[in-house]
Amino acid sequence: MTAKKKIEHVNRRLTDEERERHAAIREAAAQDFPPKEDVHRDAAPPGIPATIREARETRRLTWYELAKLAGIADQATIRDIEQGEDVKLSDVQRVAAALGLKLELVEQVA
Repeated sequence: MTAKKKIEHVNRRLTDEERERHAAIREAAAQDFPPKEDVHRDAAPPGIPATIREARETRRLTWYELAKLAGIADQATIRDIEQGEDVKLSDVQRVAAALGLKLELVEQVA
């Protein structure tokens, strides 16, 4: 009986050429399969959720892609952040950093 070989997954950074090629593929797919026009999405709550969603959409990232960039295992965490759900502060910080944003504490004005 032969032993099964374990397949090893190797993570590596993409080259600039690969990134450009992938972006072109995504753009072509978006043109071939445009999003539905009549789909209603609730607006994100104001503040951090809206800022995170806007930054993600500006960069044309999916919840899954952003979760991978932020090192978060579950893409639902991104959805929860954007919907203003109760999430860990460390997850919000990681998502903000992945989007090039920074969380700051500011004094409340009475």
